[in-house]
Order: sequence, then C-alpha cells, then structure tokens
Amino acid sequence: MKAIFAAVSACFVLSGCLGYHVGPVKPYYLRDVHTIAVPTFENKTLLPRIEVLVTGTVIKQLQQDGTFQIARGDDADATLKAQITRIDRLPARAVRGNVLRTTEFNLSMRLRYTLVARDGTTLAPPAETVGTTSFFVSADVTTDERQALPLATEDLATRLVTQLSEGW
Repeated sequence: MKAIFAAVSACFVLSGCLGYHVGPVKPYYLRDVHTIAVPTFENKTLLPRIEVLVTGTVIKQLQQDGTFQIARGDDADATLKAQITRIDRLPARAVRGNVLRTTEFNLSMRLRYTLVARDGTTLAPPAETVGTTSFFVSADVTTDERQALPLATEDLATRLVTQLSEGW
C-alpha cells in the first residue's frame, strides 16, 4: 500500500516538470538573432583608450551569458553599436569636520547602444545603460579612479547583456 501511494505521489510531483526547459529565453524581437558582432565602441568622453576596456568586457560578459555567440561583422546576425557617452565621479562621503575633502567617490559610466540587423534595420530602439561602483581615496585620486574603472565597466557590461538577453 505504501509503495502504491509513493508511486502515485511521485507521478504527481514529476508531472509538473514536463513543460519546463532550461536554456536561454531571448526576447521575441530577437528570436532570429543567434550571433552578434561587437565592434569597438565609440568613446565620447575625455578618458583615453577606455573604449577597448569596455568593448572587451562586454564581449566577455556575452560569452559568459551564452545567449548569443560572438561573430565577425559579416557573419553575425546583428551588430551591437555603442557609444560611451559619459563617465562621472561624484563625492559620496566627506571627511568628518571638513566637508570640502572627500574620502569616497561614486563612479558611473553611461553607454548608449543599439542593435542593428545584418540588413541595416534597427532591431531595438536606442537604449542606455549605466554601470556604477564606488572607491575610496588615497593620496592619488586619479590612480584610484583608474583602478575603479574596470569595476564600473563590469557592472555596465552585466546590465547591458541582461537587457539584451532578457529584454529588460
């Protein structure tokens, strides 16, 4: 009797798993896009050579996500075109007793992007994403900011890839 009850219970429990599948679930408007080309992004900021760091980090994040494969421009179903529009450093915490001296900064990086199909049509309207981090100040603020840039870039790449692969 216990064996029959266990078998019937197992059937009911496992019947809920029939419609479930594991794998990437792309937005409907990107259903035909399997490969993406990622040319070097355009840099609209005054920070030199940041475009290579951002482009490389986005490619790495796309590979980790696995929803889209990276391909060369002619072989890809779509091309990700982007511009690094702004990098801001804002004070987050001041020294106690001296509000003009900062001990911590918030760093944000803005990227405007669009996804273009092989035939030149825009697959999604232009969108913007922001990556942020914070860093503490030592003797050299410029060096501290330069060391915090990869962290903001990783946050930006994660948000961008999430927007592409999940649609939000």
